[in-house]
Amino acid sequence: MARRPDLQGPARIMALVRTAVPPMHREGLPFVGVSLAVAAIGRKKPWLRRAAMASAVANAAFFRHPPRVPPTRAGLVVAPADGLVCLLGEEVPPAELGLPATPLPRISIFLSVLDAHVQRAPIGGEVVTAVHRPGLFLSADLEAASTDNERNSILIRTPDGAEVVAVQIAGLIARRIVCNVKAGDKVAIGDTYGLIRYGSRLDTYLPAGSNILVTTGQRTLAGETVLAELP
Repeated sequence: MARRPDLQGPARIMALVRTAVPPMHREGLPFVGVSLAVAAIGRKKPWLRRAAMASAVANAAFFRHPPRVPPTRAGLVVAPADGLVCLLGEEVPPAELGLPATPLPRISIFLSVLDAHVQRAPIGGEVVTAVHRPGLFLSADLEAASTDNERNSILIRTPDGAEVVAVQIAGLIARRIVCNVKAGDKVAIGDTYGLIRYGSRLDTYLPAGSNILVTTGQRTLAGETVLAELP
């Protein structure tokens, strides 16, 4: 939009701003709103006004919701989150999904407080199951976080019958998992479906035989980085 030749003057500047500054997820509105209210109330106290404005900016940055363009080639699985690939291996998916206790390829992505924390559908299809399970709040980069921490799991089935599991896992200071889909919903690859507040992890379980295309230590962009090819 910013490169359209028909836009001139202020309209072109606004288009450039929209492409450079990502919008904010609606979950961040209360946090930014409270911070701005405190800044207004404490406008006569410079230290309070500055602290509140800094809080507003930090929350706006944390809850950013950058636009992403997923790949169009069929059979691809994209990253459900921004972050760092911290674990690769085979593990049994969460028991609450009711799947066979058979290890499947798993890719774990750790999100620091500096990453965008919206989650996106790794594939397109129908949400078969969405289950929340209470748990602990261990550091999300630990192996034990997958089994012990609070989590929300969704199972998505493609029109071809392939099933991929995405698990939102709370971290050391994360205290709220938001999931905006339920069983029966249809999602397209790269659609935003949830958010975790402040430091977390995303586990993706793939069908056996999938071709994994990322390595440990690689950074991912939700909805764009290709994690694997379906078998």
